[in-house]
Amino acid sequence: MDWIDRFSGLAALEPKVRERLVSQSQIVHLPENTVLFGPGKSPENLLMLLEGTVRVQQTTEGGREIVLYRVHAGESCVLTTACLLAYEDYSAEGIAETEVEAVAIPRRVFDDLVARSQSFRNFVFSAYSRRITDLFHVIEEIAFQKVDIRLAQKLLGLSRGAGELKATHAQLAAELGTAREVISRQLQEFQRRGWVKTARGVVYLTDREALDALAHSG
Repeated sequence: MDWIDRFSGLAALEPKVRERLVSQSQIVHLPENTVLFGPGKSPENLLMLLEGTVRVQQTTEGGREIVLYRVHAGESCVLTTACLLAYEDYSAEGIAETEVEAVAIPRRVFDDLVARSQSFRNFVFSAYSRRITDLFHVIEEIAFQKVDIRLAQKLLGLSRGAGELKATHAQLAAELGTAREVISRQLQEFQRRGWVKTARGVVYLTDREALDALAHSG
């Protein structure tokens, strides 16, 4: 399978580099909830997703989980890239949210192509810079944006147009980088306004228009 065409940034690869990537990489299939990497472990491959979603999260010293970003089909993991480039261990955890199909590029191939191929190097650093920008956006949201606005945005985003969202208060707190108690209070306020209804592990979006208005008020 020539998977190169699934990643637009690889279109400029030289034929020999393209052939090497395809021949020396491996297609892997991972079930939902697989832990792809974790703190203290060293990356052995750069994974580039063909199908599925990977959630990258970090746990604070106090035990609170914070979702940093997600890797979707057509993307690679910026943390893995950073660890490969710096020869450092992971500081966060990557979990398959769905079944995942990915290309595993071995470290030795990654190192050699970063050193020898300008087009591959451009692809790596372009993807890296885009994700770093996204991470700064996450930091800005956590530091400056009101929780009610962020929660409305997250409910709408994660529900993907559906009328309900399967998520616990703790999971939503991890998504927003805040405490579960904060999310519980805010959901109670949304419910008082008639925007949502909550049940165990489920949030029903009863007034998407009101949530959308709040989400865009920031």
